[in-house]
Amino acid sequence: MIDWYPLFNSLRIAAISCVLVFFTGIFFAYYAAKLPRAVKGVLDVILTLPMVLPPTVCGYFLLLIFGVKRPVGAFLLQYGIKFVMTWYGGVLAAAVVAFPLMYRTARGAFESFDQNLAWSGQTLGLPDTYIFWRIRMPACRQGILAGTVLAFARALGEYGATSMLIGYTPGRTATISTTVYQLWRTNDERGAFFWVMVNLAISTVVLLTVNMLETRQKKAVAK
Repeated sequence: MIDWYPLFNSLRIAAISCVLVFFTGIFFAYYAAKLPRAVKGVLDVILTLPMVLPPTVCGYFLLLIFGVKRPVGAFLLQYGIKFVMTWYGGVLAAAVVAFPLMYRTARGAFESFDQNLAWSGQTLGLPDTYIFWRIRMPACRQGILAGTVLAFARALGEYGATSMLIGYTPGRTATISTTVYQLWRTNDERGAFFWVMVNLAISTVVLLTVNMLETRQKKAVAK
């Protein structure tokens, strides 16, 4: 009988981390797009480092910060919060590595936004909150949706940082990626191939969705 926990846990981790990076990515992208070029360059380096660093290095840094014997980890442990060897630690790891994709895509969408639309709203006396959610966000929705889908896919396939922070415990922290490795390591080729195909199917759907969003965006720009 197939244990479907790795699929459930992977989807749970990817979905929650995607929600986190959606809001944090939009927040930083919106304000970064308005910064001077020099400041924006420094901020870009800091916020996109997880995209170029090996995932295991990201996991190592997370352990340095949130390990139970580290100051931050020990402090959180006093309140019953532990990111090491827990499934929600996987959410943290996935969010860290997926954040740059959401941030860069959203920032590009905000930078291509026609600022005249926002200025027109201001001359009509519309509040900034209304302009952001009802004018700016709809105009940038295709790029933001593409970034969200890519962030979800990255979080779903995350292995390096996740394995460093939460390891592999069947029924507790196992994900599709860590399960594939463990099955391969124990010479269970059939089981590993099954989960590879599951991951491949999900990734194919995600990529088709991104392509569809990009096509719709190009058509919208052409109009």
